[in-house]
Amino acid sequence: MRVLLIHSDSIEFEAKQKALKTAPDAAEKTGRAENAIVVFMAGEKPDEKNPDYVVEKLVESVKDMYAKVKADSIVLYPYSHLSSDLSSPAVAQKMLDLAYDMLRGDYKVVKAPFGWYKSFDLKCKGHPLSELSRSILPEGEGKPAAEAKSESRETVSEALKKEEKIKSSWHIMTPDGKLHDVGEFDYKKYDKLKKFSVYENAKSRAVDKAPPHIELMRKLELVDYEPASDPGNLRYYPKGRLIKALLEQYVTQKILEYGGVEVETPLMYDFEHPSLAKYLNRFPARQYTIESDEKKYFLRFSACFGQFLMAHDATISYKNLPLRLYEMTRYSFRREKSGELTGLRRLRAFTMPDVHALCESMEQAMEEYKRRLRLCMETIEGVGLTLDDIEPAVRVTKQFYEDNREFVQNIVKTLNKPALIEMWDDRIFYFVLKYEFNFVDALEKASCLSTDQIDVENGERYDINYVSTEGEKKHPIILHCSPSGAIERIIYALLEKAYMDMQKGRTPTLPVWLCPTQARVVPISESFMDYANHVASELEKHGVRADIDDRSETMGSRIRDAEKEWIPYIIVVGEKEAGEKKIAVRFRGIKEQKTMTSKELAEEIGKHTHGKPNRPLPLPKLISQRPKFVG
Repeated sequence: MRVLLIHSDSIEFEAKQKALKTAPDAAEKTGRAENAIVVFMAGEKPDEKNPDYVVEKLVESVKDMYAKVKADSIVLYPYSHLSSDLSSPAVAQKMLDLAYDMLRGDYKVVKAPFGWYKSFDLKCKGHPLSELSRSILPEGEGKPAAEAKSESRETVSEALKKEEKIKSSWHIMTPDGKLHDVGEFDYKKYDKLKKFSVYENAKSRAVDKAPPHIELMRKLELVDYEPASDPGNLRYYPKGRLIKALLEQYVTQKILEYGGVEVETPLMYDFEHPSLAKYLNRFPARQYTIESDEKKYFLRFSACFGQFLMAHDATISYKNLPLRLYEMTRYSFRREKSGELTGLRRLRAFTMPDVHALCESMEQAMEEYKRRLRLCMETIEGVGLTLDDIEPAVRVTKQFYEDNREFVQNIVKTLNKPALIEMWDDRIFYFVLKYEFNFVDALEKASCLSTDQIDVENGERYDINYVSTEGEKKHPIILHCSPSGAIERIIYALLEKAYMDMQKGRTPTLPVWLCPTQARVVPISESFMDYANHVASELEKHGVRADIDDRSETMGSRIRDAEKEWIPYIIVVGEKEAGEKKIAVRFRGIKEQKTMTSKELAEEIGKHTHGKPNRPLPLPKLISQRPKFVG
């Protein structure tokens, strides 16, 4: 069993809905306790051998901490995110109930519901004994199974180990090129930059509560957790798959317009390949590992491997440079820590657009870098965010900065907003410079979206060559760019932005081109279904995703349901509209209705979707024919 014990000033939780179909009904869906030991607990596979013994040891640990910190109550909180080697739900529930029974006679104990999605607010005391973690094994067991399995499935690179010890200085650079100490900068007009700076310096990626976008992604029937898979691998419902596909298509379109040459490469690679073995230890990421035919493989965490091996085998001239190799990796894999896995923000399987540029020289690389910065800016704005929504960071070695000060300053000047600068004393990675566009969410956690790096190692490491103007073989400088960042993170950022808009009293929306339904036709009664079908068909001819709510619910109920789905245009049709061959349209976020023709509405929607990819409805046109995927 994995356990996290927190001494809290208070904790308050609420069970939202069942995460497991077999979960018992919650007698109490809410709970609160003060001055409490909060016991986050996750049963693991080895516990199934002797769950009684494991619970006995758990209770001993809880009682010991309770006495030391002089708590008033205990909260038992099932929390599966602590482990990637979970026991069966039946055993986990049995251990929760047994711990509750053993403690409640002598202590005030609250038991959170098992098998439910829950929200919670926790205030930790913050003293030296306020946070303790435990691994409890059945009697006679050695190393925890989760830990042993982790060693066989996960490899931690040398770069990741060194990252924790890297020496760097932190600054804020303003668009005029001036550096300011990160602790002395005036953040009055830059609240999100301050939050981002605090987050980066803390270097803590774990979360203590569910980010708001998780509830929204389920409420809108876009994405959900997949209990049958490894944590951090999600399922996409039809509406979510449509949004993801449109984003993939749009980002690909931008990269191809930039000059990307699209390729496809394998998902797994041989650990023993000489070039790959060296590169793994230069990249700060944890890898999935698998075995096949007594050989050890790893699942890719980027498109670098396949593209570099492809470039190694290619015949390249200086005339071909910059050579822009592109792939939309579906999927890339990183074994993020279980406590860091949070909805769409941080995943173990994700979709990453990866475009590398092989450049003839540092001079050519720097010119290409400027062009790609514009590509990233355009892409972020194209997906529905703005530069006001992101906080830039530039990470650079001191040597590169001293040699190319004006070049680095120009990045910040182009973005026209202050940026966090991390300056490394030494280079431990393969790159000397990278920038990032970071999104700060409602929990004040930051996530990298767009990024580009100048790689000075891998041309030589992979023995990638081009023939120079002098007829000599040389190694290229390589740029690593993801113009949007992971596609999943774009959806996360859009949902978090919508939530923060709600907190400010604004109507939450998605970009019109990404809305699964762009216009919903609601006939006043069944007798107007023919006209409703006509309106929907006319809109479809103009590329609008239009559906029809043909249910026998009240008009008010059907309009409320459309609003809950964030549908941007709700069309009411009745006798008047059918007679005049017009439609009454409700614009999302605006109270007044507007009477117009189907063509006029299509033109209005076209203003928001021009230049963006399009797909048909992801579900049947009639609402009555649609299944419900959540709830």
